[in-house]
Amino acid sequence: MENPIRIVSTKKLSMQLKQQVMSANFSIDEEDFIAVQNKKFTIDKLNEFTIFTSKNAVESVLANKDIAHIKTKKCFCVGEKTKGLLYDNGFEIEKNLDYAAELASVICNQYFKSSFTFFCGNLRKDILPEALLLAEINFDEVEVYETILTPHKLDYTPNGILFFSPSGAESFMEVNCIEDEICFCIGNTTAEALKYATPNIIIANQPTVESTIMKCIEYYKN
Repeated sequence: MENPIRIVSTKKLSMQLKQQVMSANFSIDEEDFIAVQNKKFTIDKLNEFTIFTSKNAVESVLANKDIAHIKTKKCFCVGEKTKGLLYDNGFEIEKNLDYAAELASVICNQYFKSSFTFFCGNLRKDILPEALLLAEINFDEVEVYETILTPHKLDYTPNGILFFSPSGAESFMEVNCIEDEICFCIGNTTAEALKYATPNIIIANQPTVESTIMKCIEYYKN
């Protein structure tokens, strides 16, 4: 009997998504290669708009004592999951884009006279803040969560690896080498973190966990 395709996910998946992989007759192993910890924070002043580039930032802000005041500001966000969590909790969304680079472009071209409060994590990427600095846009950063790398050493070679964040990729490569495995990435920023490790990178059609898994299944079924 032919060995099944063996996939590693660098984050724990929902039972529904695991079932989707197993229904394709693949085996799936999963570990959380990063942990997220909310941070206590205070806000001296809120600017005209707020910015969220991850669900983790939203979850930390929701737990803050000043949440009612924060929700009075319209927000910009990155990703459908981030947008969904904000919407479900009563935030008014001004703009939602798939990537931080796209959001930076919209702000720099259309909102350059406005001011922003950017809620972020300790490992946030430079793309957005560097663009705002270059455009001399008034913004403050508030660090609201911490991403902690939690590497796991594999004792076998999988066929494919699912990556969902640059920090997850960094954590994986701390203790594992990538050789011939195919790396399926949720988006361009995650793929960028792997580009020096392997040429075998495939990016999901949409920056979602679901689309990443679908891309993996399609690759091996074609």
